[in-house]
Amino acid sequence: MADRFRGFLPVVVDVETGGFNCKTDALLEIAAVLVDADDHGVLSRGDTIRYHIKPFAGANMEPASLAVNGIDPDHPLRPAIDEKDGLQKVFAEVRRAVRANHCTRAILVGHNAAFDLGFINEAVARSTIKRNPFHPFSCFDTVTLSGVAYGQTVLARAAVAAGIVWDESSAHSAAYDAEVTADIFCDIVNRFQPLFERLRAGQ
Repeated sequence: MADRFRGFLPVVVDVETGGFNCKTDALLEIAAVLVDADDHGVLSRGDTIRYHIKPFAGANMEPASLAVNGIDPDHPLRPAIDEKDGLQKVFAEVRRAVRANHCTRAILVGHNAAFDLGFINEAVARSTIKRNPFHPFSCFDTVTLSGVAYGQTVLARAAVAAGIVWDESSAHSAAYDAEVTADIFCDIVNRFQPLFERLRAGQ
């Protein structure tokens, strides 16, 4: 894995939020999916880490966004934890995977990755977390990759083009969207693996 991505470990992330503004709107759910590689460099989806997050003090939550993701932040049975606690738990697992794969840092993979990375970075700043395993601005965006590989940019359509069954009723859950994104990312990288091997061999 370290050789394939120049020392970076790709980790697929999806967040569900209370809006589109990472500075003012609540982070409500985070999922991170690890990516595994076999001895031949073939990628596959690994473990999923998921947490419901309590809105930070003063967070904005747009009704339209909550209607889309179906999250009721005040539901008494919602197992939400503080933003800082959730991030630290995710980061601990990501750092463990970085070490296990002999990488130097994680790189966020996402569908519209800048959106997810923006919310992660703002939450890190709010929580004054010092050890963020993700690169602060570089990312792999499966919107772009899917446009190149499949001619599709919408997550559902890219999934279908990749031969992945899309369950509309599960969409807009951080874990589900991250897992589908991980499957898409792995499929695209695996399609390019023969070219990568030829380039590495100097052919």
